[in-house]
Amino acid sequence: MSESTLIVIPTYNEKENVVTLVTQLRQNVPEAHLLIVDDGSPDGTGSLVDGLAASDPQVHVLHRTTKDGLGRAYVAGFTWGLARDYDRLVQMDADLSHNPCDVPRLLAADADLVIGSRYVPGGGTVNWGAGRRILSRGGCLYARTILGLPLQDLTGGFKCWRRAALEAVNLPEIRSNGYSFQIEMTWRALQAGFKATEVPIVFTDRIDGVSKMSKRIVFEAVGLVWRLRLTRPAAHQ
Repeated sequence: MSESTLIVIPTYNEKENVVTLVTQLRQNVPEAHLLIVDDGSPDGTGSLVDGLAASDPQVHVLHRTTKDGLGRAYVAGFTWGLARDYDRLVQMDADLSHNPCDVPRLLAADADLVIGSRYVPGGGTVNWGAGRRILSRGGCLYARTILGLPLQDLTGGFKCWRRAALEAVNLPEIRSNGYSFQIEMTWRALQAGFKATEVPIVFTDRIDGVSKMSKRIVFEAVGLVWRLRLTRPAAHQ
């Protein structure tokens, strides 16, 4: 029996990108269902995706009235998917920085957590300046070193989860956002004994819309890494 898949996509002011993303996902993974988690986008993204859902039974929309961070949006989406018994849940950005063509490769990999990785052979980034490359690479090295984890890309947000791994991370306890959310989720899955692997992907910086990156997100991640390290000894795999 084939496994059911839900692709969770948080949105906030993504009307320039979301129709293209949904169209490409339906072409590349026609068996998958999509869940758009919209945080009350003032640009009309929510009503736009409602129209897509009305014409396609495999597209679903979860409306949230407040914008309280990427991590909270993913927790809401994952909770929705687990309650509906999906076997695998994919997380990805709405801004086309994650290529829909890569989703089948994540689904095909044999692991409880599959990370679309920019920093393994074959992976990379496009349209990034030197400062952002240094920040991202340095952040991954920092987290990997302190936590003792064997993964190269700990801050990326393109992942495929088996439901058992998601259930084990205890979603109601997750309070982090941004980079912190990505690090904490992976940390918790590995601590629970689940297997993670990395699949190379090329991350393309957004063309339309505005980046959600901020200094607060970076500083939150710096502090979280130490809290995780001091709470529990690093996992060894």
